[in-house]
Amino acid sequence: MTTRKNEDRNIRKITRVGKTSLAVTLPIEIVKELGWKKKQKVIVRRVAGGIIIKDWKK
Repeated sequence: MTTRKNEDRNIRKITRVGKTSLAVTLPIEIVKELGWKKKQKVIVRRVAGGIIIKDWKK
């Protein structure tokens, strides 16, 4: 069995979810470090050259 190199660990694919949505998975290590949970709401914001994903707080 081959393990992924450390630098390749955070490379992700965009996948289709249903007919009108796309999704990207997040590395579990990062989610745990942030203290995020399953079904947690997040804010996705576009910035120059990419996106920022932040915790959504009321």
